[in-house]
This record gives sequence, structure tokens and C-alpha cells, in this order.
Amino acid sequence: MGPMPRKIAPPHRDDILLAVISVAAGLLLWALGVYSSPSRNLLPDWAALVPLVALGAMEPLRRSAPNLTLAVGTAGVIADQFTVGNLGTVLIFTDLMYAAVVYGKPAMARRLPVTTGLITVAVSIAAVAWLRTPQALMIGVITGIVSFGPALTGATLRNHREAAVAARLRAEQTTLLAEMDRTQAVVAERARMARELHDMVANHLSAIAIHSTAALSIDSPATSREALGVIRENSVQGLAEMRRLIGLLRDSGAGAGEEAVAMPSLGALDALLEQARTNGAASGLGFVLLDGLDRREGREGGGGSEPLPAPVELAAYRIVQESLTNALKHAVPGTVTVRLALAGGLLSVTVDSPYGDRPGPRAPGSGAGLIGMRERAELLGGRFGSGREGAVWRVWAQLPAEEKAVRA
Repeated sequence: MGPMPRKIAPPHRDDILLAVISVAAGLLLWALGVYSSPSRNLLPDWAALVPLVALGAMEPLRRSAPNLTLAVGTAGVIADQFTVGNLGTVLIFTDLMYAAVVYGKPAMARRLPVTTGLITVAVSIAAVAWLRTPQALMIGVITGIVSFGPALTGATLRNHREAAVAARLRAEQTTLLAEMDRTQAVVAERARMARELHDMVANHLSAIAIHSTAALSIDSPATSREALGVIRENSVQGLAEMRRLIGLLRDSGAGAGEEAVAMPSLGALDALLEQARTNGAASGLGFVLLDGLDRREGREGGGGSEPLPAPVELAAYRIVQESLTNALKHAVPGTVTVRLALAGGLLSVTVDSPYGDRPGPRAPGSGAGLIGMRERAELLGGRFGSGREGAVWRVWAQLPAEEKAVRA
């Protein structure tokens, strides 16, 4: 089955009105005996009405069928040259030429101004060569007014319209891209704050859950008192962390600067492990930090190397913090080892926890911690991994330690 023929849109009201006015004006001129070429007697005077009516019938189709109207208009204006001529026919032809450029296909809109310009030049040269009088140039001028002028006007208008459409589309695309950027920024910020909230609070809540479960499970005043002490300490620290996070979210004035200074770094790992020792003592867990970084002031043997970028220190601290939280939840009694090393422009962070069947109470996990650690590493262009290696559960990360790598 062949393709369906393209339907021609109904005539525009203005085109119908234009056709009626044009034909009526041509009939009036003919009735008054006003002809464009009265000296031509090849055909009867009424023959000039045939091209007039034919071209007038094309006016309602000037938008929907520009190719057809231009072809009929060209034939009609040529036929008009063999009669006494009617100015209305010529005027209708100029409008059909203009409409063919404005409403026709892009290829036609590009070709017609060039074609009519060449025809104008050719007619001018031929008229001068044939008649050999300066007045012969008027034939070329009239030809340009009737054909080249409308085509050039139509091309100019079409270019302006296309430029306006292109500008509107660019504006819409810019608005859409801006909205997409805003949405992505909001999603990224929400993900960042979710990681901060999880990493800052999960450690304290996990310790509270484990020790409260132990206090309820073991009927011993000493155990209950010890558990309540740990619970209180973690509650106070968790509340302080929540207040700091709220201040970070508000991001206002001097408070924002204070929060930026208070952001944790690798220098606070000793305090973090000391807190982990307190929280994990009841579970038989010990914690050891093997710090291979020579970057703190006051160390024997020198002042240390260049400090790590702040985003790298924060990410490494949070990865260690979340790994210790997971060890408190799931590790069996034993030693949790934290290793830091710097080599080849990469900061390596490794946390090994004893793996096995754990007796006693344990806090539930959601898996969000591993996701957050992976996101932190990948956002800095680093790598992250975790998994069981024999009797050890290992969490490791490699982060770029150079400022330019982090900024890229």
C-alpha cells in the first residue's frame, strides 16, 4: 500500500479575502480600459481576464500549496504578456512569488531569490542587446520588481522568522538545562547530607542500641550501670553531632565558618578509636591504629610532608568512622586494625575486622554505610572495596592525595 497523499490545509481567511480583492481590482481596471500593454492586439481584450481569474484562484492555496501556485502563477503571467495585460495579474503573481519563498520548502526558499536574480540580469542584458536603447533596461527593472523583489523580501522575512524560532528554542533549551542542573544539584546535596547524617549519627546510635540491648539482657547492676554510662556518652556526642549538622544545613554567617573549622580530619582518628574502644569493650573488641602518614607537626625527625586536601581527609575519616561502626555491629571479639599509608600520590585506608559468628546482642544494618563509603571515594576519583578475606572482613579505599587531582 502506497503512502497516503498529503492533505491540503483549508484556505486561510486572509488569503480568501486577498483573492477576492485582487480579482475585483483587476476586473475594475479591465472594465475601465486600463491595460498594462494596450498596443498588443494578438487576442481579444477579454482574454486578459483568463490569467487574472486563474491566478486569483491560486491565492487561497498560497500557504498550503506554494509549489502549485507558483507554477500556475508563472504560466499565467507569461500568458498575460500575449494579451492587452492586466495590472491585477502582475500584482497577484508578485504575491504568489513572495508566498512561495515564505511558505515553501527550505530548498525552494534558497533557490528562488538566486534564480529570479539571474533571470532579471539575463532579461536586462537580452533587452539591451535586442533593442539597443537605454530604455530597454526598464524591462529588466520591471522583471526584477515583479520576480526578484518579492523573492528577496520573502527570503528576508523567512530568515527573521527562523532566527526568532531558533532563539526561542535556545532559550527553552537553556531553561531546561538550568532546571536539570538545579535538580541534579539538589539531588547531589541531598545525597551528601544523607551521607553526613548517616556517618555522624550511626556510630553513636549503634553503640546505644548494643549497650541498651546488653543492659536489658544481662540482669547485673554493674553491667547496667556501665551500659548506661556508654549510652549517655554516645547520646551527648550524637546530640552534638546533630547540632553541628543542623548548623551546616542552615549555613548562616559565622556559624558556617565555625562548622568548616570543626570538620573532622585524620588528626582526630586517635579520639575516634578511643571512643570505639569504650563502645566495643563489652563486645570483646580492641582497636589499633597503624598510622603510616608523616604529616603531623611535632613528630620526631622532621616537620612532616604537605598536608592532605581537606576533602580527602574528611572522606578518609568518614570511611574509618563507618567501618568502626560496622565492626561494633557485626565483628566477633578480636582486634580491629586501621591502617593509613601514603604512596604514589594515593592515600590508602584499610580497616580489618575479625569475621565470624558473633554471640550476644548486635545492631541491625541497612547497607547504606557501604554505599556511602563507595560514593565518597568515587566522588574524589578514588576506589573502594569491601569483602571477606578468610577470617577478616576488610574495607579498603584509595583516595587521590594531590590537590589538583581532587579539584579535577
